Amino acid sequence: MGKVIVRPSTAQDAPALAAIYGHHVLHGFGTFEEVPPTAQEMAARRQAVVERGLPYLVAEDAGQVLGFAYAGPFRPRAAYRYTVEDSVYVAPAAVGGGVGKAMLAAVLRECEVFGIRQVIAVIGDSQNAGSIGLHASLGFEHAGVGKALGWKHGRWVDIVWMRKALNGGDANAPEATGMILGGA
Repeated sequence: MGKVIVRPSTAQDAPALAAIYGHHVLHGFGTFEEVPPTAQEMAARRQAVVERGLPYLVAEDAGQVLGFAYAGPFRPRAAYRYTVEDSVYVAPAAVGGGVGKAMLAAVLRECEVFGIRQVIAVIGDSQNAGSIGLHASLGFEHAGVGKALGWKHGRWVDIVWMRKALNGGDANAPEATGMILGGA
C-alpha cells in the first residue's frame, strides 16, 4: 500500500462501499445481514448517517477505497442521543494493514467533537479477534457477550459488546444537545 488517506465519504463511494460490505455479508460474521445490499441501498444508508452530522469515512489509496467506517445512532429512542454504534469494514486485500484503526480513530475524534458520550461496538462473532483487538487498541472495554444470537453460515454466532466513553462518559451531564432521534 502507498499513502492511505482517511476522508469523508461521498455519494460516489457507494459502489465501493457495497462491494466491501457485500464481501463481509457473504463471507464473514461481522454483520448478520445475509444478502448484500445494492450500491443504491448503501448510498441511502450513508446519507442517513451523514444527515445527522455523524462521521461516515472512507480510507483510500491512489483513488481506491480500501474500507469505510462510521458512527450511527445506537438506538432510536431520545435517551440514546449521546450514544452511537460504530461500524468498520475493510476490503479483504487491506485487512491487517492499519486501515481499520486509522478509520476508527478518525470516527472517534469526530464523535468527540460532536459531543457523543458513549461509543458502542457490536462485534459479530466472539472469534473475531481482529475487530475485538482493533477496538481494544483504541481504548474500548468489554461490556458483555450475547451467546448464540445469530445463525449464519451454518452455525450460531455470538455478539461481543465493547464500549468507549468520550467527553467524560457518564461522569457528568452532557453539555451538547446530542443527536435528534425519534421515538419515546
